[in-house]
Amino acid sequence: MNAYHFTLSDVALHALPSGALWAPDTGTLTVSDLHLGKSDRIARRRGIMLPPYETRATLDRLDSLLDVLSPRRVVCLGDSFDDLDAADSLDEVEKLQLTRQQAGRDWIWIEGNHDPGPVDLGGRHLMEWAEGPLTYRHIAKTGSMGEISGHYHPKCSLSRGGARPAFLIDAQRVILPAFGAFTGGLRASHPVLQALLSSDATAVLTGKKALPVPYAATR
Repeated sequence: MNAYHFTLSDVALHALPSGALWAPDTGTLTVSDLHLGKSDRIARRRGIMLPPYETRATLDRLDSLLDVLSPRRVVCLGDSFDDLDAADSLDEVEKLQLTRQQAGRDWIWIEGNHDPGPVDLGGRHLMEWAEGPLTYRHIAKTGSMGEISGHYHPKCSLSRGGARPAFLIDAQRVILPAFGAFTGGLRASHPVLQALLSSDATAVLTGKKALPVPYAATR
């Protein structure tokens, strides 16, 4: 799948070109910041009407991964919905699609800052979750080890080309890019990210192929 293979706390992980993280030994697939229902939230709060296709597009992208990998577990790292009302705005087709995706597997919703409470959908709703030496949470914590998080929607670019969603990886943590089809991003060079990562960190740009580059070379 043109993935970037690495280890975190001695656990084998694959950074996928789609922006998802795959743990082959445990069958755990992790995605972050789906922001389902974002166009609905913008319409409610700002009165700006956007094409309401991002939820279906995001769920379809997730479907493709589930079909290929058949994970035993899916972890959604928070901000799965753009707000709690956005979760209620899913139409019946989208709810059915989510129900089908959850069927037969452990599904974990990690709480985010956009969706701090549980929603009326299946799965487990947790503040954070640990599997072996790894801890899954929405926002990275300074000093943590074996941490998998999201929240910042990191993006970076090289000397040429536009910014692309990217994983940020060092010996202590991995920060996932946003998986949602309609999300912005924070430059990988932003001070808040620099403060979390070591100087020898790696950025893995997403796209047709997961492209690893030295974090120091990104902008």
